Amino acid sequence: MKNIAKRFISDESGATAIEYGMVATMVGIAVIGIFTTFKTNLSTAFATLGDGLNTQTTKLGTAQ
Repeated sequence: MKNIAKRFISDESGATAIEYGMVATMVGIAVIGIFTTFKTNLSTAFATLGDGLNTQTTKLGTAQ
């Protein structure tokens, strides 16, 4: 019984899988954070572009 406990304690094969899982989780969290920031900036850029186009088309429509 003592021998089995020693082998169980010294076995590190499961630790590698857990480490890979933790790294994958951290990468996933980072990707979600980056995409969330990118989404906000892209949405702001398109809103600004759309407002500018609306302003210019309104000016063109009233000039005629």
